[in-house]
Amino acid sequence: MIDASGAIRFTNRQVAVLFGYEHDEIIDQHVEMLIPERFRSRHVGHRDGYVNNVTVRPMGRGLKLYGRRRDGTEFPVEISLSPVEDMGRTLIAAAIRDVTARKRVEAELILAREAAEEARVLADQAREHADELRDIADRANQGKSRFLATASHDLRQPLQTLEMLNGALRRRASDRHTMEALAQQGLAIGAMARLLNALLDISKLESGAIKPEPADFTVSEIFEEMRAEFESIATDKGVKLEIEACDDIVHSDPSLVEQILRNLVANAVKYTRHGWVRLCCQHESGLVSIQVLDTGVGIPADELQYIYDEFYQVGVSPSISRDGYGLGLSIVQRLVKLLTLKLDVQSEVGKGSSFALILPTSGSQNPKAQPRGDGSAVHTSDQNGDARILLVEDNEAVRRSTTLLLELEGYHVTPVGSLSEALQHAQHGHRIDLLITDYLLNPGETGTQVIAMLREQLGISLRAVLTTGDTSAAVKQLPRDPYLRITSKPIKAEEFLTLLRELLDT
Repeated sequence: MIDASGAIRFTNRQVAVLFGYEHDEIIDQHVEMLIPERFRSRHVGHRDGYVNNVTVRPMGRGLKLYGRRRDGTEFPVEISLSPVEDMGRTLIAAAIRDVTARKRVEAELILAREAAEEARVLADQAREHADELRDIADRANQGKSRFLATASHDLRQPLQTLEMLNGALRRRASDRHTMEALAQQGLAIGAMARLLNALLDISKLESGAIKPEPADFTVSEIFEEMRAEFESIATDKGVKLEIEACDDIVHSDPSLVEQILRNLVANAVKYTRHGWVRLCCQHESGLVSIQVLDTGVGIPADELQYIYDEFYQVGVSPSISRDGYGLGLSIVQRLVKLLTLKLDVQSEVGKGSSFALILPTSGSQNPKAQPRGDGSAVHTSDQNGDARILLVEDNEAVRRSTTLLLELEGYHVTPVGSLSEALQHAQHGHRIDLLITDYLLNPGETGTQVIAMLREQLGISLRAVLTTGDTSAAVKQLPRDPYLRITSKPIKAEEFLTLLRELLDT
C-alpha cells in the first residue's frame, strides 16, 4: 500500500521476502527503493501521473518491468495497481508478481522455435546440398526432441513436488482458512500444469514430434470421456451439458481427436454463461460431422480469423487478467492440419458458436478396442493395511514430498534414488507390495529397467506404478501389463492415491 507521496504504508511478508528486506526496513520508505536505479527518476513522474488519474490497471503496459532486491540483483515483475480509500485518503495497492520462471520458459520456447525456423530457411537456401541438409535437419530435430523431452521432464518435476506437498498438507489442515488457502494453491498448481501442457503441445506439434496413429474407433467412446470430464464443470457453472448418442465408427487417431474435442468442449463451457453446450454428430456420405454447439457469448465476424492465434481470447484484452491462456484453439488448428481433417466454425454474437469436425467413416463395423488409459474407478476402502511401498525417484524434492504424502496416508515407504539401491533393498529380503518408480533416472537408468530387474530378482509379477514427465511418443510404446500403471507428471495427489489403492486391490 503506497500513499500519494510514494511512501510505503503497508506491505505483506511476501514482499519483504521477495526483495530481501526486513519488514520494518520497507515501511515509510519511498517505493523507488524497490526499483533499479536507472528507472527511479522516471518512475516518480509516472507515479505522480497515476495519482492524478487513479484507475485499476496493470503498471507499465507494454514495458518490461524489473524489481531490485536489497543485494542489488534484479528480476522481472508484473505489477497491478488498484486504488483503495482509507480514512478519506487514497492509497495505491500494488500487487507484485515475480515472473522469472515464466520468462525463462518463454525464452527457451522462443529459442527453440527460432532454431527450427532457421533450420527450415537453411534447407530452402541449400537445395543443391540435399544430403548435407538432410543430415543437418536430422540433427536439429534430434536436438529439438531432446530439448522438449528434457524441458517436459524438468519442468514437471517441481509441479509434481508442489502437488504432493499440497496433498500432504490437506491431510494435516483442519481450520477453514488453511483449507481455503490450500484449495487456492491447488487451483494455481492446476493452472500452471495446463499452461505447461499447452506450450509443450504446441512445441511438439511444430517440431514434428507427434506422429498420428490412425485406427477405427466409435465416436461414443470419446463422447463418454467428454461427459465424465466436463459434466460436473458445466453443472457448477449452471450450464447444461447435452451429449447425444453417436454410434458411428470413424477412422483417425483417437487420442488426437479426443484432444481436439476436449479443447473445443472446454472453450464452449468457458464462454457459455447460461444455457447449454451440446455434443452431437451428423452424417454425410462417407463422413461424420462431430459438432460442439453452445449458447455462449459468440464471436464477432471480424474476429473469426484470429481465433486460432496463440494467446488470443475473444473479448479479452492482452493486458488484463485472463481465464485461460488462449492456446486451446491454436492446438486444435495444428492437430486438425496434422490429421488432414476439416474444421468448420460458425458464430453469432450473443447467440453462440458451432464447431464441426469432419471425420471419414470406417469400412469396418467392428473397431478394435483402443486403450483409453489406465482407468479411473474410485476405490472407497480406507484400509491400506500394512502395505510396503518401494519408491524409486532420483529427484530429491519429488522423492521427499511423495514419501510424506504416502506416509500420511498410512503406507510404509522406503525411498531410494537409483536402480542399485532398489535392488539392494530387495536383496536384503524386505517385503515389497508395490513399486513406484520414475521413468527417467540418473545416470541413464530407466524405470522400466527397475521394474524388470526387481520382478526377475523377486520372481513375482510385482505391482508397479511408472511415473513420467516425458510426454514423447516413446512413452506410448512402453510395454503394458495388468500389474503396471503408467501416469504422467504432474498427477493430482487424490488421483495418485486412488491409482495405488486400485492397483493394490488387483
